[in-house]
Amino acid sequence: MGLCAFLGLLIPLAGTTAGAACVFLLKKAFAGRVQKTLLGFASGVMVAASVWSLLIPAMDMSENMGRLAWIPAASGLLLGIFFLLFMDKNVPHLHLDAERPEGAHERKNLSKTMMMVMAVVLHNIPEGMAVGVVFAGIQAGQSDITAAGAYTLALGIAIQNFPEGAIISMPLRSAGLSKGKAFLYGFLSGVVEPAAAVVTVLVTGLITPVLPYLLAFAAGAMLYVVVEELIPESAEGEHSNAGTLSFAAGFVIMMILDVALG
Repeated sequence: MGLCAFLGLLIPLAGTTAGAACVFLLKKAFAGRVQKTLLGFASGVMVAASVWSLLIPAMDMSENMGRLAWIPAASGLLLGIFFLLFMDKNVPHLHLDAERPEGAHERKNLSKTMMMVMAVVLHNIPEGMAVGVVFAGIQAGQSDITAAGAYTLALGIAIQNFPEGAIISMPLRSAGLSKGKAFLYGFLSGVVEPAAAVVTVLVTGLITPVLPYLLAFAAGAMLYVVVEELIPESAEGEHSNAGTLSFAAGFVIMMILDVALG
């Protein structure tokens, strides 16, 4: 695995790290409008990345199946969605409110936030696999996947990871941890992504025959996160229009980048 590919695998972690670093810059959680804008933008980016960087390449790789070229993409997509659904039902899964009670509730808040860290870590695994699968495809010589497309996907996931890093580190700070420890937990929640990506690339020879299925699986996992988590949180309450408009912006920007660079 070359240096450029390795650096590409680290891009998503950079997004998480930048988000976690907000604990050093901000005293309070993001304002409602800002949070919804970030979530909406991340949603648009991830949906576009799922289509252009994962599903379309998966179908292109299956052209030898003729009219059945949709089977790997469709089955992989559904498997990815059901996998995340299974995780959602069997792993502690909590939504974090922007405003959290103080004082007597600190210990309870800390426990809830640590459970959120676990949930984020687990759903980061398929995202790391998504980046790893794309770079593995390049390593395997798949002409349907370009380096520009791989970096664009990694950048899209990094953008989505920014608010994730913040919603872990900042509530931990509010629950009583030091800024350093709160940042460390936010950072560590993202380390699993490059780890999963590196493992995926290292077993390229084994996954090449099923690469279209894995690309679609990653797309399904990412779409599940968008539909189940990001879009509902960006649309509820006030300033929902900010989430909708930023979704459109994120989708269009990612689409342009993927098509123009890919």
